[in-house]
Amino acid sequence: MPESGNCFRLDGGVSGRDPARPNELHPHQQDFPLSMNESMQDYAQTPLLVLLGPTASGKTALSLRLAEHFGGEIVSCDSVAVYREMEIGTAKPTFAERRKIPHHMIDVASLSDAFTAGEYARQARVAIAEITAKGRLPIITGGTGLYLRALIDGLFPAPPRCEELRERLRRSGASKSPGWLHRVLSRLDPAAAGNVHPHDTPKLVRAIEVCLANRIPMTESWRTGRQTLQGHRVLRIGIDPDRKALYDRINLRAAAMFHQGLVEETRRLSIKYGEAARPLTSLGYRQAMSVLSDQMSLPEAVAYAQQGHRNYAKRQMTWFRREREVHWISGFGSQEEFLHQAMQAIDDHLGALR
Repeated sequence: MPESGNCFRLDGGVSGRDPARPNELHPHQQDFPLSMNESMQDYAQTPLLVLLGPTASGKTALSLRLAEHFGGEIVSCDSVAVYREMEIGTAKPTFAERRKIPHHMIDVASLSDAFTAGEYARQARVAIAEITAKGRLPIITGGTGLYLRALIDGLFPAPPRCEELRERLRRSGASKSPGWLHRVLSRLDPAAAGNVHPHDTPKLVRAIEVCLANRIPMTESWRTGRQTLQGHRVLRIGIDPDRKALYDRINLRAAAMFHQGLVEETRRLSIKYGEAARPLTSLGYRQAMSVLSDQMSLPEAVAYAQQGHRNYAKRQMTWFRREREVHWISGFGSQEEFLHQAMQAIDDHLGALR
């Protein structure tokens, strides 16, 4: 993203293609009916399916089954899965799964890119338009709430990044007492501060930057100028698993990532893109970086990653509970009973659109 020279004072792609053959069309990217006798053109409003839920809740398994049954294509909604070469720590669908069902918004950015929610929304909307033009059902699948909100509800016209201001904010936050950035944001925009963790420096810096650039609170900017996704009738299906069972799954998956070579993958990426590459601060990779710098032992890194993923799952559910008109289903998306209930909800939704 280009930088702006106007800084402010503190006081004033489609990844359905096989990655080994990037120019070869996906074998399933021909026109497909929505079901045996229907296509998207048979509906007064174009249906759009959203599968939301916490990490490790079975979203991928559910999306694959639903895409196969309803003739759909999957649009990933994950802020880490957009990056190429990050495989082990992202829990992306396997290459075999991506060959079976077309996937979009996976492997669309380099680790050196400053990929934003706004850029995600722009590219994902293009993917949705392409899917519906082929008479297929778009299925949005993922756990990044901000990306989903940007896609469906739109974002306000954000000011360009000012690296000079951002660096000064980061230095000030590091040199002053803990929580200083959060206190600054609380003065500029109390509502925004209430939605950002006091230790989430990147989000705090961006929120302060937006407030200073627009000269109004960021939450006020949010309420004006947003362009919502048009022309679709959205069905949101929420996955609501048992908390203990979810945490058990999270613990097993986080440990498996390290056993499968997460530390080595992180070493390779840090050498290629530098230790300061922002995607390497994401869960799992951050702990692997600590192993590489001898700040943690491997068992400590696994434990911290497990705790981090559990905390993240809790935050995801808090976010998604605020989403409107979600059809919540108890259980995991990989369970047969859940699949049957989801199919019934989709059939009812499609029936209402005829």
